[in-house]
Amino acid sequence: MIAAPDLIAFVQHEARLIDAQRFDEWLALFTDDARYWMPLDPAQTDYKLHQSLYIEDPVLLRLRVERLKGAKTYSQKPKSRCHHLLQTPLVEQADHAAGRYQTWTPFHYLETRLDEQTLYAGWATHTLVVVDGNLRIELKRIDLVNPDSAFGSIQLFM
Repeated sequence: MIAAPDLIAFVQHEARLIDAQRFDEWLALFTDDARYWMPLDPAQTDYKLHQSLYIEDPVLLRLRVERLKGAKTYSQKPKSRCHHLLQTPLVEQADHAAGRYQTWTPFHYLETRLDEQTLYAGWATHTLVVVDGNLRIELKRIDLVNPDSAFGSIQLFM
């Protein structure tokens, strides 16, 4: 059984890994069949039937991480940096018997490179499962306040 403080700490730790650019450790938090999803419409319930801003599996996430680490990734010279400001995550669902949990976290996310800073606001929903005694991310859904806006390149991970 996973207690609410442990779920909250997990979500906060995940954001800390991204901010510290510890991407390999961050990737290890995902299940083998995980999805990182940013819907185009907050009412979307299925990423297969609708367009999305992002829908990435662990292979695509690994490609993005490798691109960020690449010596010839000129769009990352200097590297982008980010900062998550999270409200306390709420535990929305807890099925202890199945080892499945869902948290909901309002956030502000700042991404910066050189003199440019971009602020995003939204809500992160984490669907977490217990795998071999450890919490893992099965689905991370990012709902932006303004998903229908025109966005530039989001370099890192919300």
